[in-house]
This record gives sequence, structure tokens and C-alpha cells, in this order.
Amino acid sequence: MFDSGSGPPLVVIPGLHGRWEWSEPVLCSLSASCRTISYSLCGDLGSKHPLERDLGFDNYVRQLDAVLDEARVARAALCGVSFGGYVALHYAALRPDRVSALVLASAPGPGWRPTTQQARWLSRPWLSAPAFVLTSPARLWPELCCALPDWRDRVRFFLGQALRCAVAPMIPGLMASRMHCAAAIDFEADCRRVRAATLVLTGEEKLDRVVPVASTRAYADLISGAEYRMLRNTGHMGLLTQPGTFAEIVAGFVHAHHQ
Repeated sequence: MFDSGSGPPLVVIPGLHGRWEWSEPVLCSLSASCRTISYSLCGDLGSKHPLERDLGFDNYVRQLDAVLDEARVARAALCGVSFGGYVALHYAALRPDRVSALVLASAPGPGWRPTTQQARWLSRPWLSAPAFVLTSPARLWPELCCALPDWRDRVRFFLGQALRCAVAPMIPGLMASRMHCAAAIDFEADCRRVRAATLVLTGEEKLDRVVPVASTRAYADLISGAEYRMLRNTGHMGLLTQPGTFAEIVAGFVHAHHQ
């Protein structure tokens, strides 16, 4: 569990990989102005919370309850990244008294469906893992070239991120089960129940090759009063390629809605 900084409490919920360590640079940037908390999703290595198959998506609600209780935080802002946006949205709909603000960063929108390739990976997560890893650099290259024009910055990024991924490896079977659990939730209905101030944050359409920007942006129309911001020169990985800019936007929103 990551818990650092002072100021308004902010919980960053990781993406489908489930590991907070992958986002350590942006967590450190956020902790300069917020008490920043993050954790590994239940069932993962390093998580204190097992995945109970019978609970389905409720696992993530109960885990977030426990994280807030352990941190002794009654109410916090939530920043859900990609799949973590599903968790943040659902929690904000079910626990409005515990959520001061909501940030959905490159989260799949209600009704999102995986591409043919993504569906193939999800249907055979372990068999697909080598191809998924080996093809990742090619998929991410256009975004990295735009976000990090200097080749030396790209090399440093690759080396740093590769190290973090090696230290905190993903579990393909868990990743697939998370998406299957999410398919049972009506996230559009959740949008109508959200009462917290909401920021929808994406990268550029042409650079996000994981979740279409239009899918994420739908939350700005479905959640009452939601704001929308776009991170320029990046795609799905804006919190990793531009941690300083990402942190400035998110922390500014959290402070503006802290009570």
C-alpha cells in the first residue's frame, strides 16, 4: 500500500494490471499536494485482500472500504485509472458519503466492449500473455514518441517502467477475471447515482490505443455536472508519460472540491 503526503486525501485505484507500483512516479507527484493513497487490487501479490469468487465486483467495493478504514479516512477523493475507473465510479454510486470528488482517467465507458484482439487476450489470458507483452512496445510507440520527443527520455521511461513491472508482475488470469466481473455491472445506472464533483480525463483520441476517448468521454454527459479535460500529446498512459501534468490537474481538482 502507498500512503504518502499531506493535504486532502486522494485514493488512486490502479488499472487492470492491479498493481500500485506501476504508477509510483505519479503517486509521488500527487503526494506533493495531497495525502495520496494507493493499493494493489484484491487477489494480487502484495494485496492484503483475497479475491472471493462468489462476491464478483463487490470484492473491489469491500476492499476500498477496508483501505479507507485502514488509512483512517472517512471521506476521500477517488481517482480511478482505466479499469480502476469502474471501481471508483461504482463505489461513488454506492458510498456517496465517503467520496468527496471523483476522477475517471481513461476509464472504459458504459457499454464499452473489447476489440477482437482484446477479447482474444481475455479469453486465453495465460496463453496470450507472451504475445501481449512482446507487442506492447509497438502498440505504445506512437504515444511515447509524442509524449517524450527526446529518445533519451523514452529510454529512461522504458527502463524505469520495465523495472517496476518486473518487481510487481501482473497476473493475466486475474486481469481477465476483473473484466468478466465488470461486465455484470450497470455502470450507466451508476452514473445517475453519483453526487460527487466529477472530472473526466483522457489523452488524445489518436494516441489512446486501449480505450477509445469517446467511450471515456461519455461519462462527462452521463454524470451530472461532470467536467472534461484532455491531456495533450499522450494517450492511455498519460499518468505515466506525463506524471507532473497529470498530478497538477488531478490535485487541483481535488483541492477545489475538498471540504
